[in-house]
Amino acid sequence: MSSTSSWEVAQLNIGRLKAPTDDPLVAGFMDALEPINAIADDAPGFVWRLQTEDGDATAIRPYDDDTMLVNMSTWASVEALGDFVYRTAHRDVMAQRRQWFEKLDEVYTVLWWVPAGHRPSTDEAKERLALLGEHGPTPQAFTFRQPFPAPDAAAAATVDDDWTCSV
Repeated sequence: MSSTSSWEVAQLNIGRLKAPTDDPLVAGFMDALEPINAIADDAPGFVWRLQTEDGDATAIRPYDDDTMLVNMSTWASVEALGDFVYRTAHRDVMAQRRQWFEKLDEVYTVLWWVPAGHRPSTDEAKERLALLGEHGPTPQAFTFRQPFPAPDAAAAATVDDDWTCSV
């Protein structure tokens, strides 16, 4: 079930680059940013994404680790976000992530509900990621595999078997 107009789903994902953003090792990722962000911007249900004047979030470093990148956005529903993540060219780029990003042992993606129009801060997002890591999926911090309904919704999003990336 989609969220109502009074709530949007926020998402944060983090990744530790294997090299600086100007290194040829991560050029494939850097080259994919603009086209993938354009797909997101035009995707049904897209609301907002964290970005600088350059149009991406690679210069935003809310962690002490300078190699840790963040991606954060808000969407009209979990389904809309899932369709973008797993049913567009984003999935192909995500399948190559091990070329550019280190494997993280901690939780690196979190979803949570925000009031429509709210733009979460990176501190808020980091808190939600920590909450998920400490307590597992809850209504305050959840995953695609275990979504929770918006606070005013009757049911959570239906988990879609296509919302996986096997690589």
